[in-house]
Amino acid sequence: MPKRTDIKSILILGAGPIVIGQACEFDYSGAQACKALREEGYRVILVNSNPATIMTDPDMADATYIEPIHWEVVEKIIEKEKPDAVLPTMGGQTALNCALELDKHGVLAKHGVELIGATADAIDKAENRERFDKAMKNIGLECPRAEIAHSMEEARDTMTRIGLPCIIRPSFTMGGTGGGVAYNLEEFEEICERGLDLSPTSELLIDESLIGWKEYEMEVVRDKKDNCIIVCSIENFDPMGVHTGDSITVAPAQTLTDKEYQIMRNASMAVLREIGVETGGSNVQFGVNPADGRMVIIEMNPRVSRSSALASKATGFPIAKIAAKLAVGYTLDELQNDITGGKTPASFEPSIDYVVTKIPRFNFEKFAGANDRLTTQMKSVGEVMAIGRNQQESLQKALRGLEVGATGFNPIVALDDPKAKEKIIRELREPGAERIWYIADAMRHGMSVDDVFELTKIDPWYLVQI
Repeated sequence: MPKRTDIKSILILGAGPIVIGQACEFDYSGAQACKALREEGYRVILVNSNPATIMTDPDMADATYIEPIHWEVVEKIIEKEKPDAVLPTMGGQTALNCALELDKHGVLAKHGVELIGATADAIDKAENRERFDKAMKNIGLECPRAEIAHSMEEARDTMTRIGLPCIIRPSFTMGGTGGGVAYNLEEFEEICERGLDLSPTSELLIDESLIGWKEYEMEVVRDKKDNCIIVCSIENFDPMGVHTGDSITVAPAQTLTDKEYQIMRNASMAVLREIGVETGGSNVQFGVNPADGRMVIIEMNPRVSRSSALASKATGFPIAKIAAKLAVGYTLDELQNDITGGKTPASFEPSIDYVVTKIPRFNFEKFAGANDRLTTQMKSVGEVMAIGRNQQESLQKALRGLEVGATGFNPIVALDDPKAKEKIIRELREPGAERIWYIADAMRHGMSVDDVFELTKIDPWYLVQI
C-alpha cells in the first residue's frame, strides 16, 4: 500500500521533560519520526515542553511548539495548525495519555483529526489493566492473578484474596511510577495510597507476586496488512521484582529454547492483533516461572518504548523511523532496511550474531535520603550498551562504559573483612545499584553458583558467565 495522500500535515506529540523512567529514548524516536515524515513530504508540527532536545531543533519540524503536553494546550495548537492527523506513539506515556484525553474530550472528532499509529481504543485496551486482562483471556493467554481497585477499601478487600507479598501497579503511569512490592500491611497501605494518587484514573492493579520469575521482552512491528516481525528478543538478567529499566538486559535472549522462543513470538503477534495495534512498534513483556515453565503476559506498550531504542541500536533496525512510515500507510515489504544498504525489505527479521548488554547507570549520591534498593519502580538515570562476540565480552565492555571507575568486576568487599559474607548476602538478597559487583565478590568469598542463585534468582547460566 503506498503512502496516504488524504493526510497533508501531522502533529507529533513529544514526551515532555526528562524524568526518571522517561528519558532521551523518546527524543531519539521523535527525532527519527520527524525526519521520516518530512522525507515523505508531510508537513510536521511538533509539540514538546522540553527545549533541551534534538527534536525541538528548528530544522526538525515545520512548526515547533514548546508548550505543556496537556490536552487543552494541544487543542489550541490543533485549532491554529489544523493538522489532518496526530501521531501519539513517539512520546512515551505522556503522549499516549494526552491522546486519550483529546479523544475523551471530543477534540479530535470536533476538528476532524485522526489518530494514526494507534487508535484511542487500542491505547485504552493496552493501558487499562482490566480491559487488557480480558483481552488476554480472549486469546487464551494467561496474565498474573490480579484484581482492580479504585479506592483504599477495594484495595484492602483485594489483598485478602491475593495475599502478601503482592505487586501493586497503577494504570496509565510510566516507569512503574507509584507502584511497588508490598511484603507487609504497612507497605501495602503506603504503596496503594501513593499509586491511587499518581494514577490519572485512580486505578490500581494488585497482582500475585512473581518475584524470582524470569522476565523477557519482545519488540514487535506490525503493518496494516497484518505483516508482523520480531525485531529483537530481550532477556532481563535480573528476575521479576526489579523494574526492567533498572535491570541489566541482554539481547538476544540467551536462556530460551527455540520452542519457548517460538511460543513467545506467536503470543506477541497475537497480543498486537487482539489489542488492535494496526501499525508500528510495540513492546510485549513476559514472565516465566523457571520452576515449571508457566508463562504469563505482564504488559504491552502500544508505542515506541525504552526497549525499542535498545532494540534499534542493538540490531540497526530503525524502529521509530519504520513505525512512522507504517503509520502513514506503507507496509513492511515496501520499506527498505537501511542497515543492509537497501538490499532487504523491512519485512526481514534482523538476525544478530553478537550479544548486546545494557547496564543501567544509577546516581543515588545526588538523591539524599532516596531508598537505593531496586524494586518495581524505576530509579536509574541512564544506561550504557555494549556489543561483544559473547556474553562475557559484552558484559565487561558495558561495565567499563558505565564510567563509575570500574575496569570490570573490581572487588567491593575486602577479602580480609570479617563481616564480608554477611554484607554480601544482604546485598544479594535486596539488590542495589552495585549488585553485579557483589555477585563477583560472593564468588571470590567461596560462594557457589547455586548459593548465589538461591539469594538472587538470577539464571545460573549468567552466573557462570561472571
